[in-house]
Amino acid sequence: MREVLKGNIVHAPSLGVLETVENGYLVLDDGKIAGIYKELPADCAHLPCHDYGDRIIMQSFADMHLHAPQYPMLGMGMDLPLMDWLSTYTFRTEARFADTEYARRTYRRLAEELIRNGTTRVCMFSSLHVEATWILMEELERVGITGYVGKVNMDRNALPGVLEETTEESLRETLRWLDGCRSETVKPILTPRFTPSCSDVLMEQLGVLAQERGLYVQSHLSESAGEIELVQRLHPSLSYWQTYEKSGLWRDHTLMAHCVHSDAQERRAMKDRGVVVVHCADSNVNICSGVCPVRLMLDEGLWVTLGSDIAGGAQLPMYQVITATIRASKARRVLDGWNSDFLTEAEAYYLGTTAGHRYFGAGNGFAVGDALHAVVLDDSEFPEPARELSVQERFERALYLMQRRHVTDVWSQGKCVVKNGAVIANAAI
Repeated sequence: MREVLKGNIVHAPSLGVLETVENGYLVLDDGKIAGIYKELPADCAHLPCHDYGDRIIMQSFADMHLHAPQYPMLGMGMDLPLMDWLSTYTFRTEARFADTEYARRTYRRLAEELIRNGTTRVCMFSSLHVEATWILMEELERVGITGYVGKVNMDRNALPGVLEETTEESLRETLRWLDGCRSETVKPILTPRFTPSCSDVLMEQLGVLAQERGLYVQSHLSESAGEIELVQRLHPSLSYWQTYEKSGLWRDHTLMAHCVHSDAQERRAMKDRGVVVVHCADSNVNICSGVCPVRLMLDEGLWVTLGSDIAGGAQLPMYQVITATIRASKARRVLDGWNSDFLTEAEAYYLGTTAGHRYFGAGNGFAVGDALHAVVLDDSEFPEPARELSVQERFERALYLMQRRHVTDVWSQGKCVVKNGAVIANAAI
């Protein structure tokens, strides 16, 4: 089926570049982008048209790091450092997901909130519970979200009697989970929580599994000083990144969240092996982990994406994550003695959209041949400006002012999955 979307089109084909087409046309062929036009081609004049009037049609968001079972604890424990926060709040909350009814209620609400805020692709941590992880994958697929979900592995430094698994149990349950995954649009990703939570034996077996089954990997790296000190005590002869490398988990497309304190050697190792940085600005500030040197990483050629990192991060909508990223980069500039540049709106938007979508095989911006992932934004209730704004100016202030109610429609994998703010029933794609 061929169809047309009409509106003010905005996309980010490269870092720092925004392309806008005022009152433009986006033509789809079976859900894939066939072209963007200022004037509708004559051979498309007869096609069905979704006329969005003066609204903005922009790329949807990719959240590359969030913890689904921490959704119930948003905004809790923000006064604690990472390791204390985990033991006081996180592990106890995640333990609740042994209850599949609770998991279903929670994950259904999470999936709907994500899609209604315009997040169409995710890389997500579940808990260590197999059944709850399957439920999470089902609920994401139901609303039209695509991406990767991982059953968490953690056989040490957990919370005895509350949240724990043995090495043997972790491996056995991981295999059971993998063999039971059925979704074509939400796929499994191996998820060792981080080095302090995983024994050498467990990490090595996960590395073998990644190689044998061709699976991607996600974890954490160099988030806080206390975490790094713990890794050094556990592995005194290795750098943090080498604890993953020696186990076969330091691979192309491995996602490493945070990397706040990654030194030059660690950053070089990421670039050389195609490891992807997931910057989580809000979480890093909330848990006092530090301010990641994103500008330096980009200058060095690292692949940087963005994550909400709920519930360390207290902002689930990715447009809020993008503005938090901009603010953090300004703080970093001050810490750097004004010797580094902060991120512009165009740059941060690229990191929250195109840089993440590329992980799933997409091109740059609204690339021809890609399935459409888009958000339709109604900014009509924003404060009336003193003069007429360009599409780019409207878009830039929308990043700061938009809320869920301003997202009218969402397209994922070439299908409209949210219409007039409501999730379309059985939107699975």
